[in-house]
Amino acid sequence: MTDRTGGCLCGGVRYRVTGPLRQVVACHCGQCRRTSGHFAAFTACAAGDLVLESDRTLRWYRSSPEAERGFCGDCGSSLFWRRLAARTSRISICAGTLDGATGLSLMAHAFTADKGAYYRIADDLPRWPESIPGLSAGPTD
Repeated sequence: MTDRTGGCLCGGVRYRVTGPLRQVVACHCGQCRRTSGHFAAFTACAAGDLVLESDRTLRWYRSSPEAERGFCGDCGSSLFWRRLAARTSRISICAGTLDGATGLSLMAHAFTADKGAYYRIADDLPRWPESIPGLSAGPTD
């Protein structure tokens, strides 16, 4: 497997993923919509497979009692999501921050009951009104 790289818009945060990535989930929850400006698309990996090559501008915001979101403090790019309470061994990565072709594809929609009223979901992928049961890592578990 080839490592995948990614980072924020200004380059202040750069990362490498050394293990497998989960397929992408579109999260339509209110928090994801507020941090991204639309629904958010996340992949995920084992926390130990995420290597921060540059984190000088990485900031963490505790967005709920259970989770926090990583973003660039300079350019504002949304980068990561992780659960705190369970001390999960997985971390979600904003799929759009990965460099180049990833080979990933959208697998499902989560929190569709909270989606924005200004758009419709037009594909035939599985939809969950809330979190996706049994999903390993993501803003939906």
